[in-house]
Amino acid sequence: MEEIGVVPIQKEVIVEATQQRAFQVFTSQFAAWWPTDHNIGKQPYATSVIEPRVGGHWFEIATDGSQCDWGRVLAWEPPARLVLSWNIGANWQFDPLMSLASELEIRFLPIDSLRTRVQLEHRHIERHGKGWQPLHAMLDNGWVGVLAKYQAYADGAK
Repeated sequence: MEEIGVVPIQKEVIVEATQQRAFQVFTSQFAAWWPTDHNIGKQPYATSVIEPRVGGHWFEIATDGSQCDWGRVLAWEPPARLVLSWNIGANWQFDPLMSLASELEIRFLPIDSLRTRVQLEHRHIERHGKGWQPLHAMLDNGWVGVLAKYQAYADGAK
């Protein structure tokens, strides 16, 4: 049952790319556009990965080769939809408990043969427990910049 009273974060951008290309850029080229200062690992950030399957991980890799999980792939429906768990708590640390994870749903909706509307919804942030309100506010602002980087990269990655 849906928690009442907590509004999910909803953002969208329009990219100059086909639906297939928009999905591909978001997933398999994730490391090319993800802001390098948006990481939680203990070592300097090198890259990030979304494994292309339900149950896959999404994570960062540090310059020393160590990995830091961010969550799991909950739905993999190319080229239309992707759902990820966000297992990063209000303390900006990974928490493996799925009951404490929020969810990111990204939809790729074709507008015409050359443009795609990309909608992001980050929901269930209250599951993170104490400190979820400031986390919600930070993510609400943060997704604007992240999607702007994605949009700029997708528009140029033809």
